[in-house]
Amino acid sequence: MRPDIGVSARVSTLERRTGETDVRITLNLDGKGLSRISTGIGYFDHMLSLFSGHGRFDLTAEARGDLNVDAHHTVEDVGIVLGRALHGALGDKRGIARYGHAYVPMDEALVRAVVDLSDRPYCVYEVGVMAQRLGTFETELAEDFWYAVASNGRFNLHIDLIHGRNSHHVLEASFKSVARALHDAVLVGQWGDEVPSTKGMLGDGDG
Repeated sequence: MRPDIGVSARVSTLERRTGETDVRITLNLDGKGLSRISTGIGYFDHMLSLFSGHGRFDLTAEARGDLNVDAHHTVEDVGIVLGRALHGALGDKRGIARYGHAYVPMDEALVRAVVDLSDRPYCVYEVGVMAQRLGTFETELAEDFWYAVASNGRFNLHIDLIHGRNSHHVLEASFKSVARALHDAVLVGQWGDEVPSTKGMLGDGDG
């Protein structure tokens, strides 16, 4: 991993190369929702663009993976790099809101996302989908993606399906809800220049 974090802006660029994938991501938390996505998986590209737009994050994501095998390595590794980029862009987290939540409907689907930027990674994904594939994207990979993002971003993430039967609607609402929850959690101002914790630190044992 090679971090390149902006001095004043909350921006992080990371690149990760393995025998299976080559992933490069730039994330600007204080952007305008602009994106340039190319992973070789059309539906996944669409979801990442929605994540960028609804979070008001500027996101560039380029990935080359062993799609001749399947999409798992590419999707999971994009999640790893995105999570680490988020963690890097946040820096010491001074002044951020820390918590965020969002309910997002799409037709019959309703999804809730809740985040805590606590440095204590955990992911609860309670989303059932009907279709096995949307285009070339295997729907079960969404859980692996969010687990990778939360684990490497070092935050607590809950995604819950409240209603829904159409897989496209459910997954789209989930990406939008996480984006909007993160948007609220990374906002600066409520805590001044303090770390958003009663113990003065984030991590194990935090309150």
